[in-house]
Amino acid sequence: MRLNPFDTDKIKVRSSGGGGGGMRSAGGVGCGTLVIALVAALAFGVDPAQTVAVLGGIEQQGSPQTSQGDLTEQQVCSSNPYAREACDALTSLNETWAPEFARAGVRFEEPVLDLYRTGRVNTQGCGSASSAAGPFYCPADLGIYIDVGFYDQLAQMAGTGGDFARLYVIAHEYGHHIQNMTGLAAQVRSLQQRNPSQSNALQVRMELQADCYAGVWAGKNRSRIERGDMEEGLRAASSIGDDTLMRNAGQRINPENFTHGTSQQRMDALRRGLESADDAACDVYFDFS
Repeated sequence: MRLNPFDTDKIKVRSSGGGGGGMRSAGGVGCGTLVIALVAALAFGVDPAQTVAVLGGIEQQGSPQTSQGDLTEQQVCSSNPYAREACDALTSLNETWAPEFARAGVRFEEPVLDLYRTGRVNTQGCGSASSAAGPFYCPADLGIYIDVGFYDQLAQMAGTGGDFARLYVIAHEYGHHIQNMTGLAAQVRSLQQRNPSQSNALQVRMELQADCYAGVWAGKNRSRIERGDMEEGLRAASSIGDDTLMRNAGQRINPENFTHGTSQQRMDALRRGLESADDAACDVYFDFS
């Protein structure tokens, strides 16, 4: 996908060390929204109890943030090709979604991208995580957290080293930010608390809608899509479907334990967004009628 170069005036970026921190605070907001389960939780052996705890909105106290000025945003984005690509994508995502919120008259705040280092990060309100957990979104600080080393793991899982597979990951996490900004995440968390037996099913809907939003972003930038991009994205979506991850881990496929949807569901969600280029098409995942 041909993206324009990043513009640090249009994005919030930091690179936390092991103790957290960064150049620019994302702002103080409460943790009254759904913290999204990690994209490759099953693939990397993340304890499901940890995910459930986060989904329940339990705030863990991380280490104090380090002082400002560790790395400039320009330095973070230029540190390696993956970081540059992520910053390019974040610029495009902001430029795509902010006007949509403005047209709808809904308040929007840009997320902060934390390309954290040293394999562990402490968030501002969602506890700590290691690189083994994969990319995730923390609503407490509006943060998208990525250890770019994950992309090498994704390439092995999906069987493709193409850029669109990586862009799909960050666009998916951005989709969770959209859910946070619209208030949907808070509504879903409330539903989960009132009906715990439906918690996983509701989470699957959240993940599929985030996949759909990732496709919408690509669809709205269709002129920048290159030959083979969609196939790369679909292979990535398929490789992290719950059924595929369980099968590859030698586990029995149990739909009751799904948290992200099957490979087919994830591919269908991404395709729905891309072909429609309309975020309204993603409302289907929360049509309870």
